[in-house]
Amino acid sequence: MKIVIPGGTGHVGTLLAESFHRGGEEVVVLSRNPQPAPWRVVNWDGRSVGVWAEEIDGADAVINLAGRSVDCRYNEVNRREILESRVFSTRVLGRVIAKVRRSPKVWLQMSTATIYAHRFDAPNDERTGIIGGIEPEAPAEWRFSIDVAQAWERETDLTICPATRKVKLRTAMVMMPEHGGAFHALLRNIRLGFGRLGDGKQYMSWIHADDFVRAIRWLIAHREMSGAVNLASPHPLPNAEFMRALRDEWGAHLSLPVPRWLLPLGAALFHTETELVLKSRRAVPRRLLESGFEFSFPDWRAAAHDLCARWRGAGGELGEPAPSY
Repeated sequence: MKIVIPGGTGHVGTLLAESFHRGGEEVVVLSRNPQPAPWRVVNWDGRSVGVWAEEIDGADAVINLAGRSVDCRYNEVNRREILESRVFSTRVLGRVIAKVRRSPKVWLQMSTATIYAHRFDAPNDERTGIIGGIEPEAPAEWRFSIDVAQAWERETDLTICPATRKVKLRTAMVMMPEHGGAFHALLRNIRLGFGRLGDGKQYMSWIHADDFVRAIRWLIAHREMSGAVNLASPHPLPNAEFMRALRDEWGAHLSLPVPRWLLPLGAALFHTETELVLKSRRAVPRRLLESGFEFSFPDWRAAAHDLCARWRGAGGELGEPAPSY
């Protein structure tokens, strides 16, 4: 197959590119800052049609991951970049997919499990899940993430491309033993001696990197799958339990709870936002499970054990893992 990955130079994109490349597929990454890689990397700006459009013509699958990282301070500039990088790239990609002579068989469009409401009472699946934005217990500033997620998906829905199947990937945190990712940030807290964040009741939705890759391959192969699909473990769990399991698997002894009032200071120190750790993202993969997909790591404790072992194997107990390539 020919796999085209716009925005494929980040952690998740590199993970997918490596997997497809090892499997003998033709991989083309579209990037605003092309760097040497074991696969072809083609320049694009994520806004305008260019020579990169030739790569879309005849591709078997397009996996659009383009978008500025949300792990930052939500100031005016960053907010604009977060929104525009997603909307504009999806819009121009959709324009090309709709017009090429040989349409891609499938377009996998990245989205986010953050689109769902902050809730504790029940899980959010694709059919009964509640889209967020109006829940009274959520801070008003969390509305921004919902607006971005909805705008992102809306651009995909607006594209008319009957010959191309569209799948919106409502993805939870992808856990991989790589420097700079979500697992790295959580493990850093454990190594600093911190435990639960806030009251620890907020649900953590996550997916092991191996299962993420397998799910992407599954969605490419299963032609009956279209629309929104949750990419998350079937067993989200409260932050307190999540952090306790990670502490146990890492072998840490100190576990100091971080009160909610202190989290804004930590977020400012690490240039991030408290929403990323306080919002209860209780997403579950109903459609994947109903289609027959089986998770290699459905439970967090086994996933944490594997990830900690890989982290130590890649970079030593206190060192950082080496880059993927």
